[in-house]
Amino acid sequence: MLKVFHAWVDRYFSDEEAVVLFIMLGFGLLFVVLWGDIMAPVIASVILAFVLQGMVTYLYSKGVNKTVAVYLSFTFFIGLVITFIFSLLPLVWRQLSSLVQDSPGIFSELKTYIFALQEQYPTLVSIQEMEDLYQRVTVEVAGFGQWLLSQSIESFPVVITILIYFIVVPILVFFFVKDKEQIFNGIAGILPTNRVLMTTVWEEMNVQFANYVRGKVVEIVVVGGCTYIGFIFMGLNYGALLAILVGLSVVIPYIGAVLVTIPVMMIALFQFGLQEEFYYVMLVFIVIQVIDGNVLVPLLFSEVVNLHPVIIIISVLFFGGVWGVWGVFFAIPLATLVKAVFTAWPRRLVDE
Repeated sequence: MLKVFHAWVDRYFSDEEAVVLFIMLGFGLLFVVLWGDIMAPVIASVILAFVLQGMVTYLYSKGVNKTVAVYLSFTFFIGLVITFIFSLLPLVWRQLSSLVQDSPGIFSELKTYIFALQEQYPTLVSIQEMEDLYQRVTVEVAGFGQWLLSQSIESFPVVITILIYFIVVPILVFFFVKDKEQIFNGIAGILPTNRVLMTTVWEEMNVQFANYVRGKVVEIVVVGGCTYIGFIFMGLNYGALLAILVGLSVVIPYIGAVLVTIPVMMIALFQFGLQEEFYYVMLVFIVIQVIDGNVLVPLLFSEVVNLHPVIIIISVLFFGGVWGVWGVFFAIPLATLVKAVFTAWPRRLVDE
């Protein structure tokens, strides 16, 4: 047994750089688990810096001075932040508060339809089970409504957190974009001189991360924007709130589309009943999901997502459990990182 273990270690860890990379990955995972929530503003800044770097590169390719391109991109980013704070955020908050107030009526309406379905198919589910489910859901919604009210009344810690994000994140984004080369050179200075393996993994992952983050942001904006236009055209209530949920659902591959269908269907059913408008809303929603999955995703991620759907779902579950929301967002590039490391890992042939 010891001989087999020794042969395995000798094969995969005989290279000094491989050992250093393994230790760095281990410390990186430990850092994320222990301090990932604390470093959330830095992580958000890195994501936004990747997005803005694409705009800087594009402007620079068109002949714009690099410094000017950085300031133009950052000014555009600040404009979007201000628009979000004073335009979209209050609208979403009002719709969320209104939805919490209307939630008892929504669930009561849904209960009526489910009981009618149960009368037609009595063997499908019992009335007692439906009553228990309705009571549990009602309690959960009431608890969320109380939490929302408490956040609006005693929101000083929340306000502090929001201020940290809206002040610290733009500053970090600016310096991440402006001083990218200096930051990379500083990190490279503390790494081993012989870093062929690290360079190989970094070159692949830099492209993968950048393309994934930019593509995912574009997908969120396009899917959310199209959903908002479609729901407003159909006259659906809470259009902005639902559009944001649908846009953010693309962060969770496969699972997000299924989860977001539930609130869309419930609100449409409560507002329109089983009328033509309800089916039109669901048709618009399904068409957007089909176009996203069959046109937008292949167009944006054709060179990024080269993983089997089973691997993607396992990655979402694992990294989401380890790192929460950020783990879900980065599940695909992190899985790609593991694949890149495994592919580039040096293996020494050992005599039998």
